[in-house]
Amino acid sequence: MHVLKLLLALSLAAAATVVQPARSQGWPQRPVKIVVPFAPGGSSDTIARIIAQHLSEVYGQQFVVENRPGASGMLAAEAVARSQPDGHTLLLAALPQIAIVPAMAKTAIDPVKDFAPISIVGTNPFVLIVHPSMPVKTVAEFVQYVGARPKQLSYVASSVGSLAHLSMELFLKRARLEMVPITYKGGGAAPLADVIAGHVPAYFTTLADVLPHRTGGAVRLLAVSSERRAAQIPDVPTMIESGFPGFKTLTWNGLMAPAGTPNTIVDGIAKEVARGVKDPSIADRLIGAGVEPLGNTPEEFAQMIVADIVLWAEAVKIVGVQAQ
Repeated sequence: MHVLKLLLALSLAAAATVVQPARSQGWPQRPVKIVVPFAPGGSSDTIARIIAQHLSEVYGQQFVVENRPGASGMLAAEAVARSQPDGHTLLLAALPQIAIVPAMAKTAIDPVKDFAPISIVGTNPFVLIVHPSMPVKTVAEFVQYVGARPKQLSYVASSVGSLAHLSMELFLKRARLEMVPITYKGGGAAPLADVIAGHVPAYFTTLADVLPHRTGGAVRLLAVSSERRAAQIPDVPTMIESGFPGFKTLTWNGLMAPAGTPNTIVDGIAKEVARGVKDPSIADRLIGAGVEPLGNTPEEFAQMIVADIVLWAEAVKIVGVQAQ
């Protein structure tokens, strides 16, 4: 989709929220449901519960987290998109449902037209990790070692078209390396467990997944994919520092509402998210979970969506992945 068309669609969606501000009076009138596209226990679930607790305290009404995994998160996304735009059903979206899955296959929803962006709670970079048996300590050594063994070494691709898969393939393409992807159905803990066990030597996974294993020598961290070093692992260089200028891949989790939700509700929640993530008690919990707190405005969130849709559609095209 062309960038200008995306911007126009976002502008129209934003305008649609302005026509019914009166509906927000007295909101919330009952518990608010935050739908998470993944099973309990993961990073998205943790983020949802942290922000739900904060919003419950602010509004004096319960914000309930509902986990609805399936179809790469699209079951949850579609359910929220089709719900009443009255602010009582929200989506704790992750980047894949908005920018990856729709780039790989036709979906029942439009990630731009069917949602009103509220605020990104936080971002999560990826970390290139290897099993300690792999004789490399830097990205440069990794490139040299793998380059001498084309198609002889494997890496965890998680699921086909996942951010872990696309990030690794983009890196391999930039580095002119060839490795064998190992895919998994359903994700979960199995991919990282296989790296820790030494069954698969490399993985480009999220910081949240890495943090519990950053000490003790279970895995070796080579580089982080954010623009700046992660506060949780300040001794680990970025991919940019490691010789790959411009290489930056991040995932995010943000609250979204069905298109047509009154802008007074959208703006109000966004302001409370921004205020909440600046609270040290909340920020520390997010950082401890491997998340960089953000709390941006609906307009800034919309701009990020436009950029991500363009970036990852191109990544899918370059890598040549197709949905299974």
